[in-house]
Amino acid sequence: MSLLSRLGRMDGKNKQVMIFASHDESQEMAEEVSYQNIKHRIHQRIVEEMTPEEQVVLSSVSQDARQVEAVIHKYCKEVMDEEPFAVPRGEIHHLIADIQDEMLGLGPIQSLLNDDSITEVMVNGPKKVFVERLGKLELTDVKFHDNAHLMNIVERILTPLGRRIDESSPLVDARLEDGSRVNIIIPPLSLVGPAITIRKFSKTPLSVENLISFGTMDEKMALFLRACVKARINILVSGGTGSGKTTTLNVISSFIPEQERIVTIEDAAELRLQQEHVVTLESRPSNIEGKGQITIRDLVRNALRMRPDRIIVGEVRSGEALDMLQAMNTGHDGSLTTAHANSPRDALSRLETMVLMSGLELPVRAIREQISSAIDLIIQQSRIRDGSRKITYVTEVQHMEDNTITTQDIFRYEQTGFDESGKAIGHFVPTGLQPGFLDKFELNGVELPDDFFMPDGGDSRNYNRSVF
Repeated sequence: MSLLSRLGRMDGKNKQVMIFASHDESQEMAEEVSYQNIKHRIHQRIVEEMTPEEQVVLSSVSQDARQVEAVIHKYCKEVMDEEPFAVPRGEIHHLIADIQDEMLGLGPIQSLLNDDSITEVMVNGPKKVFVERLGKLELTDVKFHDNAHLMNIVERILTPLGRRIDESSPLVDARLEDGSRVNIIIPPLSLVGPAITIRKFSKTPLSVENLISFGTMDEKMALFLRACVKARINILVSGGTGSGKTTTLNVISSFIPEQERIVTIEDAAELRLQQEHVVTLESRPSNIEGKGQITIRDLVRNALRMRPDRIIVGEVRSGEALDMLQAMNTGHDGSLTTAHANSPRDALSRLETMVLMSGLELPVRAIREQISSAIDLIIQQSRIRDGSRKITYVTEVQHMEDNTITTQDIFRYEQTGFDESGKAIGHFVPTGLQPGFLDKFELNGVELPDDFFMPDGGDSRNYNRSVF
C-alpha cells in the first residue's frame, strides 16, 4: 500500500476538485497532496519520536543549522526507506527545507521572508499570499493547509513577543525580533480568515546614495536636504502608505552629526540610526486588563526631560502632534517626524486636525501659528504607478498671512510620462526660489552657492561638498 493510501489525508474537498479537473491538473494536484502529506508524516514523526538530545538541538536557536538539518534529514530518510518512490530524490533537499521552516520558522512564508528581493508579505487567509517585489504586488503559489495551520503560525509570531490575539482582542501591531513590522487581524474582524502583513526590515540600512540610484531624489536635492539637517531645520516627511516615508526619514537622520544626542520615538521601532548617542523609545499597548499603555504622546513628553539635541518621532497620528510642535518651538531645532498626507498643503491640514485631537480647545489661528513657526520644511514622498518612490516636493513652510499658512516649493519632481516598459520618466528641478531659512545655514556653518537654487544652476557635483 502506498504512503498516500496509508496516510489517508486527502479530504473530501480535494477529492471533489480532482473529479472535475483535467487529467494533467488531477495529476499535479495529486502530487501536491502527496507531497504535503509526506511532509506532515515526517513532521509528526519528528515530534513523536525525537530523543531529548534531538529536542535540545531543535529548540536551541544557537545550534548550527547543519545540526538541525541533520535531525530532520534522519527522519526524512526513515520515511523514504519505507516509501522509496514517494518523493523524487531530487526533491529531498526541498522537502527538508520545508519541514525545517515548518518546525523552526514561519512555515510556508519563511522562504518569502528569506528572499531579499521581497519587501512586504501579505497573507489574505490560508490560500492567498501576496508579496511586494521591486515595488509591485505579486500573487504567490504559497498556501497554508487551512485556518488552523495559519493560526499556528500567528501564535509562533506572537509568542516570542509576549503578545496575544483572540476574539476578544483580534488585532495586533508589533515588531519582530529582526525589526520587521507585523500587523495581524483575525476573524470576526477579518472575513477571509487570519490576515498577516509583514513589512520586512532591511538587513542593510539604505544610504542617500541608494536613494539617488533608485531615483527617489537626485544629488542636488540630497545636498540640500543634508544641508538642512546640519543647519537644524525642522522637517516633516509626508506621504501615503507605502510611499517610503520611514526610509527617507532614516536616510536624512543619518546626516545628524555624530556628537549630538538623539531620542527616537516610534510605535514599532523601524529607524536604524548609525550614530553612537541614540536613545530608542517604543510605545506600549495596554495589557489584558486595559492598563499599562504608554503612548507616543507620553514618550514625546518624557523625551523633553532627557536632554535631547534632536527628537525624531517615527510618525505623528494624533494628539502627539501638539507635543512635537511644542518641542520644535522650545529649543529642539532640527527635529524630524513623518505624517500621512498626499501633498504638502494636505500635511498642514492633517497637522491641524491632529492638534485638535489632543483635547485642548485651541483656536484654529493659534494652531496654525504653532505649525508655521515649528515646521520649516516638508518633504513630500509619493509612490508612482510603476512602483517607484519619488520625492515629489520639497516645500518650505513660511509664515502666516491673514489666516493662512504660506508655503513655497523649493524642489519638485516633474513627470513627463512612462517609457515602453512602464517606468516613469521625469526629472527633479529646483524652482528658482530661495528658502527663507538660509540664515540658519549661516549660523550653523553650512554654505551653498548663490546659484544653487536656480534651475540652470550648474552641476551639483561641482558644489562645495563640505555639507556632506
